[in-house]
Amino acid sequence: MDVIGNNPLAGWLVLTVLALLALLWQLWSRQRQTALLHLDQARTETQLAAAVQQLQEQKHQNFALNDELKQQAQHYQHLKEKYDRLTVLLQERQSHYQSQLALLKDNKQQLKQEFELLANEILQRKGEDFKQQSTESLLQLLQPLQADMKGFRDKVESIHTEELKQRSELKTELVNLQKLNFAITDQAARLTNALQGQKKVQGNWGELMLENVLDNSGLRAGVDYQREVSFQTEEGRRRPDVIIYLPQQKHLVVDAKTSLAAYTRYVNAEQDDERSLALAEHCQAVRDRIVELADRNYYQLNGLNSPEVVFMFIPIESAYVEALKQDPMLYQKALERNVLVATPTTLLTSLNIVRQLWRFEDQNKHSAELANRAEKFYAKLTSFLDSMQGVGKQLDKARESYDKAFGQLYSGKGNLIKQAAEFKELGVAVKTEMAADLLEKANLELPGSIEP
Repeated sequence: MDVIGNNPLAGWLVLTVLALLALLWQLWSRQRQTALLHLDQARTETQLAAAVQQLQEQKHQNFALNDELKQQAQHYQHLKEKYDRLTVLLQERQSHYQSQLALLKDNKQQLKQEFELLANEILQRKGEDFKQQSTESLLQLLQPLQADMKGFRDKVESIHTEELKQRSELKTELVNLQKLNFAITDQAARLTNALQGQKKVQGNWGELMLENVLDNSGLRAGVDYQREVSFQTEEGRRRPDVIIYLPQQKHLVVDAKTSLAAYTRYVNAEQDDERSLALAEHCQAVRDRIVELADRNYYQLNGLNSPEVVFMFIPIESAYVEALKQDPMLYQKALERNVLVATPTTLLTSLNIVRQLWRFEDQNKHSAELANRAEKFYAKLTSFLDSMQGVGKQLDKARESYDKAFGQLYSGKGNLIKQAAEFKELGVAVKTEMAADLLEKANLELPGSIEP
């Protein structure tokens, strides 16, 4: 310190050095803070980029879910429109049938009244001599017509009873349709739980679930559908799982052999990477089955009149949903290859539509048979009326001949009745007196024949 005090130049040098050191310290501190700020900014930008990437992934997932929801809504709306059209068609045919039935009943009552009036009029005009002959003739004419009328009445009543029964069954089935859908969904859930709790499940779940859906649909085995019908082709033997019969000799093909092995691994997997791999394999298995069914061309089989589509049955609802999540365009790809992917719920709805088509076909057959019976009835009635007119003309001629012959007994000068009465005046003994009105007319000796 003494040196600095004694040497001002040295003091200034020391102060200058200290000032430079302080300045260097300040610059180093600022650079260090700037480096730390850059490091924090880089870390923040990295986190922001990761957040933006995660947000984009969430948006893609949302878009996929929205597309799936729109497709399901469109499918539901399509089925609802079909159901509404079928309901309106059923109501129109029921109304048409009721009007035809009412018209037939009115015609039947009117014809019955006309028959009664005509029979009474004819019977009243018959004489005692023609009574037995007329009765036998009428019986011969009426018995076949009566049999036809009875058969016609029985047929109308049978159709009416069947229509009431079918209407009642339709109402019951509409009420139970939702219950059946819930039951199928519940059964599918139980199957999923079984797959989750057991590594190996014996049997073919697809065929078992398909059989269950067919039983719940009300279709009759061997009548409305047939299982495992074999067809021989140049490439070998083909055997679809189920063939559903449609009106007008048409068919639908249902396949139930979609593999669920990968889906079983998916629901049993404990690690996320295992689940992702199994789900990808499951989605690929579904795509492969779609391609395989599209290449089989069932509609070209001899003896099979099927449209260029085949139903691909997936027995577990969630298996199809998970595949759609993995590949949202899966349903559209299947449609492009003429393959309709169906779950228990959607297949049950389609089968109920098939059963309604069969019901409409039966009603059309009954209506055609009713029209045929009405035509035969009309022809029989026309023939009967012609015969009755012929009988009436013959009776009129017989009555005319009777009046003419009977009139010759008491008309004209010297008629037979007057001559017979004069025998009594001449003393001839008689035991029975003639009718007074005939004697009176005979005494008048009027010319021509007059009705008695």
